[in-house]
Amino acid sequence: MLSNYLKIFIRNLKKNPAYMFINILGLSVGMAASILIFLFVQHELSYDKYHEKSDRIYRMSRSFFNQNGEVNLHLGHLAPSFGPLLKSDFQQDVEEVVRVMNTNLVLKDEDNIFEENRFYFTDPEIFNVFSWRIVEGNPEAALNFPDGLIISESMARKYFGDADPMGRTLELKAGPVSANMQVRAVMEDIPENSHFKADFLASMELVTDFYGGYEQMMKNFGSNNFGTYLLLREGVDIATVEAQIPDFLNRHIQVGEDGSLPSTWTALHPWLITDIHLHSNLDSELEPNSSIEYVFIYTAIAIFILLIACVNFMNLATARSAKRALEVGLRKVLGAEKQLLIGQFMSETILMTLMAAVIALLLSWLALPVFGNFTGKDLSMNLLEHPDYLFALLVLVLFVGMIAGSYPSLFLSGFQPVKVMKGTYKICSIHEKFRSALVIGQFAISIILIVAVLVVVRQLDYMKNKELGFEKERIVVLPAYEELVDNYENLRQRYLQHPGIESLALASRVPSGRLLDAMGTRAEVNGDLTTMDIRLADIHVSHNFMETFGIEMAAGRDFDFQLASDSTQAFLLNESAVRAIGWASAEAAIGKALHYGPRRGYVIGVVKDFHFESLHQPISPMVFMIPDTRFNLVAIRLKQGFEEESISYLREEWIALKPDFPFNYFTIEDRFEQQYEAEEKVGTVFGFFAGLAILISVLGLFGLSAYATEQRTKEIGVRKVMGASVSNIVLLLGKDFLKLVLFGFLIAVPIAWYGMNSWLDSFAYSISISWFVFALAGFIAAFIAALTVSSQSMRAAMINPVDAFKVE
Repeated sequence: MLSNYLKIFIRNLKKNPAYMFINILGLSVGMAASILIFLFVQHELSYDKYHEKSDRIYRMSRSFFNQNGEVNLHLGHLAPSFGPLLKSDFQQDVEEVVRVMNTNLVLKDEDNIFEENRFYFTDPEIFNVFSWRIVEGNPEAALNFPDGLIISESMARKYFGDADPMGRTLELKAGPVSANMQVRAVMEDIPENSHFKADFLASMELVTDFYGGYEQMMKNFGSNNFGTYLLLREGVDIATVEAQIPDFLNRHIQVGEDGSLPSTWTALHPWLITDIHLHSNLDSELEPNSSIEYVFIYTAIAIFILLIACVNFMNLATARSAKRALEVGLRKVLGAEKQLLIGQFMSETILMTLMAAVIALLLSWLALPVFGNFTGKDLSMNLLEHPDYLFALLVLVLFVGMIAGSYPSLFLSGFQPVKVMKGTYKICSIHEKFRSALVIGQFAISIILIVAVLVVVRQLDYMKNKELGFEKERIVVLPAYEELVDNYENLRQRYLQHPGIESLALASRVPSGRLLDAMGTRAEVNGDLTTMDIRLADIHVSHNFMETFGIEMAAGRDFDFQLASDSTQAFLLNESAVRAIGWASAEAAIGKALHYGPRRGYVIGVVKDFHFESLHQPISPMVFMIPDTRFNLVAIRLKQGFEEESISYLREEWIALKPDFPFNYFTIEDRFEQQYEAEEKVGTVFGFFAGLAILISVLGLFGLSAYATEQRTKEIGVRKVMGASVSNIVLLLGKDFLKLVLFGFLIAVPIAWYGMNSWLDSFAYSISISWFVFALAGFIAAFIAALTVSSQSMRAAMINPVDAFKVE
């Protein structure tokens, strides 16, 4: 039986190669796109699952509340004291607690100097929690030494080549801190599917010393720089620990000045480690995470592409129904039952799907490097290393084969022998309506994807060109090293003598970063000094920060070099801070008393609101002050046309002043654009797969129009004899298909509007979706459909009426 099916399949393949090629091509393209997406989705869902105890590892986050209970800040980091306290207070429930603290620093060996951003200080017990394999050395012993350092295999090759790294020394430089670190262990590179990746692990003792010793560190509840992980004991429910957190906070943190319990203004939250990558996008993270929303989006696109490919197959199969009607009639006359015919057609479909799968694997393999680079993921399609991939591929083949072959099998096997032999068999209207519904669905999906592309492109254009309230162009940012801060005024005057440097300023943070620093606020309201139930984000700046960034004053004045009190008592606010405090206007805020953390002073000026963070975040209330310390960055505005010359000059100055540190800088403009890379990738993915969806839909429409013209050949001949022109025939055949596109458009509009509005809600500032977007998407789909249908209609309209009447 199967051999007979195979013979018939090969015979049809030789007899109709063009039909088979188009059908297999549609399936293979759809399957290849789906394979790539599923590889990406599988990688996203695999994060941190390689840890043997992943079901018991939780990372703690910390949130802060206003008095009304609203969260005003949620950090993925804790203060240094929380780790040891959690370990001592929850011994019955928690097996282990480890902390990691990431920092950018410089490492130097005899020949090389590198700036490293995957350097982590950590506790010795880290390998009791995470399943990272040690290649050489004892990890716990290594991290018990103050100078202990564990490096990854790739870093061992980077610094020491083929030489044995054990016992070798690297000099660590972080600001004024310098230390010699000894390599005491080597670990395998941390897998890419980890929510953070470390190349260096160093003893936490150096950090403890930085905080002034263990006792001082244990009193610190404000420096939230530590990723803190709990390993629960087997059988412990995390809810048991979570329920005790409020009492834990109240035991260890002092009550507020107003007598409020700590648990009323801060909280700790557990996150299962396997949930962090897709569900945790907090105000601070060890590394940027992805989002489960994008996994849903990509999965939906993969399913849509597969369905469109299956629908395309159905339409092409039924379009050729007349060619196989006589075959079915003869088989039924000779005794073939309907079940056997269904089996035959399903077998043909699965054979075609297998052929398509082989081509899809080849296409996926060719496209995988490009797709991997685009997504930034190390994707692999090695079927020998991942036999589960082979099983998934077989499931995909059966799924596609069953979906694509189900309707054609039932349709073709349902032909009535007597009517087929007489040539009077007509296609039931319900079948024609079903095929039309399939085409409507295809174009609805295509239009949804086109709308998505247009909305993403418009939102990206809006974000890149929106006025931010300051001048972001031609500002380069360097680390503010100690020598520069200590001799800032002299170096500033020196730099300003260069013809390409317009202005420069020091700051703790610069626009394009996150506003993570804040302290308690008391402000003069109605003559009384009142505690504010708001969060004022603070930025430490030098006198000419506003000038360097082109930030305009709304009222009052900027900091003045000539007034010593500006460095100790003066504050600048933005307009959002004035509104949050409750002052009537920017002018009304001038001269008002303001106590911010330990500083007591008054407001000397108000700057106009500007976007410090990305457009995902609303403009926060901000306070600016001149500090004694805590300058992390120096921002330098370059003159137009002097950019390359000025950067070369800054590099020379850097090498002269800091020869032991590499010269690295970034620009404010580039940093803002980098914040929207995820959206740019989404737009590109939508565009690419929208193109594929339209291509496959066009093949389906081609098949349906071919079927329709074949069914109406005699009618076309009669109309031509009666005087119908070619344009009349083309319009007659085309209008029905354009109606299908219109119905698809009507279905797509509300779905696309809802979906894209939900996506735009993730931005604090976004476009509104114009009717023009939907009109343009509908026009594109209709234009492509018209081109497709007109090609078939023109061919049918050019048939000689005599030839048309010969068709049986």
